[in-house]
Amino acid sequence: MTPTVVLPVMIGGLYAAGVYLLLDRSLTRVLLGFLLLGNATNLLVLSTGGPAGSAPILGYSEPEGFNDPLPQALILTAIVITFGVAAFLLAMIHRSWRLARNEAVGTDEEDRRVAARRALDADELDPDELAPDDRAAGHADSLHGDVEELADDIDLPAGSGSR
Repeated sequence: MTPTVVLPVMIGGLYAAGVYLLLDRSLTRVLLGFLLLGNATNLLVLSTGGPAGSAPILGYSEPEGFNDPLPQALILTAIVITFGVAAFLLAMIHRSWRLARNEAVGTDEEDRRVAARRALDADELDPDELAPDDRAAGHADSLHGDVEELADDIDLPAGSGSR
């Protein structure tokens, strides 16, 4: 039996299209890219299973001629995992659409600000010398306004501390 080039080309095409779709800002395209990557991986695992053999339960051939069930079991597991992640991505897309009427991921200005900062080692970092915009969120000098406004809005009775 001579191997064909069709299956590896198809797997490569699915991987390429999946990666291309994953790099987009639209969550729907991200979902489609993820599904294409899952299908390409399933085809890759199926192709590693070797040539088709006979079913072990029938007993018509010798044990060397049986089909290997491990790739098929791995593919079934991958299908279930892909379905679960796709359902989660669909829920995120639906939530994004309901909240903002837009399912594209926006630019995070905080990430851009952090990427533009000068690179420092953690040993060189002194919170007292940083500009207020570069301080960590929990640093006392980075709190703007009255600290009392940041307290919980639940009033506990006096003396109800932990025991």
